[in-house]
Amino acid sequence: MIRTKAAGGTRTGLRRALGTLVTVSPGLWILLVVGSQWLSPRDVHLVPLLAAAPAIACASSGRRRCVLMGGVSAIAALIPLTSAHSAEAAATRAGTCAAIVAVVAACWLTSCRRLRLVRELERQRAVATAAQRVVLRPLPARLGGLTLAGGHLSATRGAELGGDLYEALSTAHGVRVIIGDVRGHGLPAIGTVAAMLGSFREAAHDEAELADVLRRLERAMERHLRERAMAEHPAGGAAEPDSPLAEEFVTVLLLEIRPEGEILALNCGHPWPHQLSAAGPPARQLSPGDALPPLGLFPLPDKLPVDIVAQLGPGDALVLHTDGAEDARDRAGVFFPLQPTLSRAARESALGPAGLVARVQSAVLAHTGGRLGDDVALLVLRHDRRGGAAPD
Repeated sequence: MIRTKAAGGTRTGLRRALGTLVTVSPGLWILLVVGSQWLSPRDVHLVPLLAAAPAIACASSGRRRCVLMGGVSAIAALIPLTSAHSAEAAATRAGTCAAIVAVVAACWLTSCRRLRLVRELERQRAVATAAQRVVLRPLPARLGGLTLAGGHLSATRGAELGGDLYEALSTAHGVRVIIGDVRGHGLPAIGTVAAMLGSFREAAHDEAELADVLRRLERAMERHLRERAMAEHPAGGAAEPDSPLAEEFVTVLLLEIRPEGEILALNCGHPWPHQLSAAGPPARQLSPGDALPPLGLFPLPDKLPVDIVAQLGPGDALVLHTDGAEDARDRAGVFFPLQPTLSRAARESALGPAGLVARVQSAVLAHTGGRLGDDVALLVLRHDRRGGAAPD
């Protein structure tokens, strides 16, 4: 801990020193040019270099310091720094002063434009963040006797949402959870994510059987692909065989967690979750059987196998994830060790679902060096109901 604090203090000191150097660099440049001109022979003219001072100030400190440094540079340029008092020297000083004024004007206009663009970018980011959080809503801290937390890492820089989706709802039938992964990643997959989540949020409350929820998701996927095909091919209204829409699919894992801790599942090509048991092995991946094909590739069978796949006891946790967590690689091509990471984190009894999500996300970013090849979604649910307490 002491070493960590010392390292943090060192980095803070370096940042402060760098900031101070950036702030004083225009003044140092003026002093350097004036001193060099004073010591140089009379036929050497270094005064025109003063025009760089306001540009340096504008780039490092903003418009006000640019004007200030421009004024100081103009005054310094008009002062005779050598013993030469010819008309040529006077013209050089006047020309340098005019150049400084031109540089200040250009920097001021450029800075105004840059400021407008930055403010516009901030507004666009605020709108995009709000829109993304409407699609992938923040999860409540507690739901139906469960403590839960979710997190998402997008492979697209600057995006908070990509091709992964998750949601948890408390319904009359128990806590119902979805996690899925759209083919591809990043911003192009958001439309499919919105279609899946919108359908699930309605069907999870309306349908008494988990199988019927999955069939509603299948119909929503079909409508979404049909609408996209009509938008891209208005004449034919169907996706061509070589179109990306012909291979569009989404893996889905549906869970229903009952008050007594029984977990019912329907899996369409998605990785099975890991169970962290308070009394058993630190982490084990559930593998109850073969999964159904992903939605969008083939029609669902007439009979859907809905079985109890696990029992979540008090204190036990369930970790749902997309394949981006398992497929993340480092520079040497080594896959991210998800299960060992979960096992190590499970040994820390004070680490709740939110802490576990943060720990795994940090480990993934450290393993990949921040270069994600696919989106990564994590959802952790811990059974915290005691003595038959009523759902939250």
